[in-house]
Amino acid sequence: MASSTTFLVLTALLALLAGQVIASDPSPLQDFCVADKDSHVNVNGFVCKDPKDVKADDFFLPANLDMPRDTTSKIGSNVTLINVMRIPGLNTLGISLARIDYAPLGENPPHTHPRATEILTVLEGTLYVGFVTSNQANRENKLFTKMLNKGDVFVFPEGLIHFQFNPSPHKPTVAIAALSSQNPGVITIANAVFGSKPPISDDVLAKAFQVEKKTVDWLQAQFWADNHN
Repeated sequence: MASSTTFLVLTALLALLAGQVIASDPSPLQDFCVADKDSHVNVNGFVCKDPKDVKADDFFLPANLDMPRDTTSKIGSNVTLINVMRIPGLNTLGISLARIDYAPLGENPPHTHPRATEILTVLEGTLYVGFVTSNQANRENKLFTKMLNKGDVFVFPEGLIHFQFNPSPHKPTVAIAALSSQNPGVITIANAVFGSKPPISDDVLAKAFQVEKKTVDWLQAQFWADNHN
């Protein structure tokens, strides 16, 4: 009986450890695994380029992150993401970053990163930021918010809905975000819900949001701007 119990405990622990392993980017087992974008083999990430063919440029990008971005979109923000798609050397390293520019009163609307935690630093200006928890034991989704100034840092936990808003009507804001995935992904809530292709049934959305179908139809007819570049 004791040996059976021990076996069950060990099996449960192994299952938990396996779940943790597959819940993040693959861990490197060598110095680097530069992405081979020409390979037709499908893996979780990218196949490694032959090390003898790797060059310094595989780890480099002239990103010009010191230059302001265009923030004239409807939402007044521009996200310049530097991930494995732009730097092949990031493959398996589990990191990426983004420069985010905000026009006066611009925002990075509520969104999630399904594969990454984000740590954001304000370089210039101010930001009102926040994130919402998943359903708690009391069935509430708690909102955490903070006003950030130049030099301040804020963390958004992996997978949670979060946002940033520039409250100044006169001055732009710039921030740099680091993310714990080579390809964090982004789901902008309004775009995904009301701008999906093909659209989600208005019957479904009307019941979900407790509004009339004509309201859903109006929302689905809007142009949902993408602020990622």
